[in-house]
Order: sequence, then structure tokens, then C-alpha cells
Amino acid sequence: MGIISTLIVGLIVGALARFVMPGEQKMGWILTCVLGIAGSFLAGFVGQSLGWYAVGEPAGWIASVLGAVVLLFIVGKLNSSKA
Repeated sequence: MGIISTLIVGLIVGALARFVMPGEQKMGWILTCVLGIAGSFLAGFVGQSLGWYAVGEPAGWIASVLGAVVLLFIVGKLNSSKA
């Protein structure tokens, strides 16, 4: 159940990040799920570095969405520089 719940949470977090971020992001539901999972990992890493989370403690929903928004912003800037 751990992998399935991680994918579901990643999909929800990625969808919320895409909803919050202005503009159009051209990605399917699989990349949205990967975005959410990566945002959660980023939020957990930054939170542990700043002392907000203990080692092994997962990031919260809001931090995960913020991490995903940051990643979405970075990817958007990298894609706009290529065009």
C-alpha cells in the first residue's frame, strides 16, 4: 500500500501545484504525479535542513505543494529559455 498511497498523494500534490501556478503547464497525469512526489521530497529535504522536520519525517501537505510549485517554476523557466 505504501507505493500506491505515495502515487496518489503525489498526484494530488502535483494537481494542486498546477492549479496554483498561473499559466499553462503541458504535462500529463504521470508527470503531474512525478512533480508532486518530487515536490514532497524537496519540501522534506529543505525542512530537514532548516530543522522543521526530523529525519525520516514526511513533509506536510502545504510544504509539499510549495515544493512542487517551486519545481514547476524552475521547469517553466528552463523551458522558456530553450524556446
